[in-house]
Amino acid sequence: MPPKIDIRPLPPTPAPGKPPGVHGPWRFSRLSSAPHRLGFFAAGALMAASALWWLAVQLLQTADPALPSWAVPPAVAHGLVFAFGFMPLFMVGFLFTAGPRWLGLPDVPAMSLRRPVLALAGGWALFLPAVHLAAPLAAAAVLLAALGWGALLWRFRRLLRASPMPDTVHARAVAWAGLVGLLAMVTSALALLLQQHDLARAAVRCGLWGFLAPVFAVVAHRMIPFFTASALPSLDAWRPWWLMAVMLVTLAVEALGTAAEALWWPLPAAANALRLLVTAPAALLMLWLALRWGLVQSLRVRLLAMLHAGFVWLGLALALSALSHARVLWLGPEASLGLAPLHALSVGYLGTTLLAMVTRVAAGHSGRPLAADGLAFGLYLLLQVAALGRVAAALWPAAPAALLVTAALAWAAGCTGWAWRYGGWMGRPRVDGRPG
Repeated sequence: MPPKIDIRPLPPTPAPGKPPGVHGPWRFSRLSSAPHRLGFFAAGALMAASALWWLAVQLLQTADPALPSWAVPPAVAHGLVFAFGFMPLFMVGFLFTAGPRWLGLPDVPAMSLRRPVLALAGGWALFLPAVHLAAPLAAAAVLLAALGWGALLWRFRRLLRASPMPDTVHARAVAWAGLVGLLAMVTSALALLLQQHDLARAAVRCGLWGFLAPVFAVVAHRMIPFFTASALPSLDAWRPWWLMAVMLVTLAVEALGTAAEALWWPLPAAANALRLLVTAPAALLMLWLALRWGLVQSLRVRLLAMLHAGFVWLGLALALSALSHARVLWLGPEASLGLAPLHALSVGYLGTTLLAMVTRVAAGHSGRPLAADGLAFGLYLLLQVAALGRVAAALWPAAPAALLVTAALAWAAGCTGWAWRYGGWMGRPRVDGRPG
């Protein structure tokens, strides 16, 4: 008898260059398999939603300044969701993935983070419509988000207490900055409830300079030299402790100064002189540090260059801040550079560094090469355009409305594109077949 022939169709062969699993089914259940999946997906969704919301606001106001209606001033609403919305969620994904490794502890189950992440993300998702409906509802939404962040911060501090590692300086600095963020969120909720909008602005500025920027600076101090030395062995991982101390002291001075400006503008000349004495040399130090850490050499490696270029914005933000203090000191309050330093910090430093860092983590933890392809780099460049456009609009008070709309459009395109692509990765299995 002739042998039986199996006529069943063969399984499809993966396309060349496409590792198995790239097109695997997307499932919500996979978000609970690792902290970075849960945190990054929630953060990306909220980042895209808030960016599209703000773009819609800019377009409506260009057509009719009375649109849309507001229960919370638009600048306050925008500042709150940027400072305390998606950024802490990205931190959750990073800190509960890298944090246990820093601290010599086992991995944290993502399932144990679901409720506080839901509270944090859900609070800000509720906040977006609430700012158009009722201030008390917006205050309740911020308070819900603060409860979620507080629970996550408590969980991270428990990791710190359990750590057997002798060096926990970076993790402790992040935890203290996170506490500043929690206090700023609670203050914001109270300010919205009491209709104290200057207090809400002060809380936002304190959150940007005293919470987000210190966390990013601490992570940069630990990770940028390490990443650079790994990719470019000719460079050393130089990160003295005094450098981190200078960063944190400078940011603390600016956090207090910008918060005070929101409440008691203009500040006394002595206060501006002190801030100038701190920020001017710090700006020069940060710009020199960007070169010392290998900015020029990093241009050969696209993903590494994204991290370094993002860090340059910290020096530029401090330089603009120092210039503003000098102008106010010698020319008067009307010579202030306004929101230019704040947007150089927020969109420039925080926004572009965030995209570079989470792109690296997403690639590495999905089993992909640690590299930025054309799409990733293009999304990053859109955020650079947004940063340049927003700072230019702040420096040019008579700028046409189209400049703000262009900045908002570039920001929305970059954020939405990132969320669409990398959110897809978060719900699919790793392409190398490994767990996580």
